[in-house]
Amino acid sequence: MVHPARMPIADLLKECKIVRTRRTGPGGQHRNKVETAVVIEHLPTGIRAEASERRSQHVNHQLAIFRLRVKLALGLRADPEECPSPEWQSRVSGSRIAVSASHDDFPALLAEVLDTLAATDFELPPQAVRFGVTTSQLTKFLKHEPEAWLLVNRGRQSFGLPQYH
Repeated sequence: MVHPARMPIADLLKECKIVRTRRTGPGGQHRNKVETAVVIEHLPTGIRAEASERRSQHVNHQLAIFRLRVKLALGLRADPEECPSPEWQSRVSGSRIAVSASHDDFPALLAEVLDTLAATDFELPPQAVRFGVTTSQLTKFLKHEPEAWLLVNRGRQSFGLPQYH
């Protein structure tokens, strides 16, 4: 099964319900009269994300999709596929991973790492080797999304292992 956070956007949206609505707040009359807020729900999992901070519905739609993919990466575990993926390998150079937490690839890469860690007792050092990066680079990558770091430590705790700092 392909993790939903790694699915092409068009395929992911086929599994989603999208609602456009109004939100109050800064932006004046335009914001209050136009349905610029976007709420996206992944129907198979019930995971939802929304964006309403921009006056552009298109921008809010893109933000909501990104947030949904991050929430899916955090909230859903799948069997690890080819690891590391070609996407991951294209981002690694000299034992370093180069990706911003706001880049479109981030949710898919996050899902890949979390799926692999969950399948291997949340041990970072051997998985860092597997992913071709240093343990500190893998830690830094996970800390880009604070909820991911909490998830790793909760997983370690469930195996009776000490938490990472």
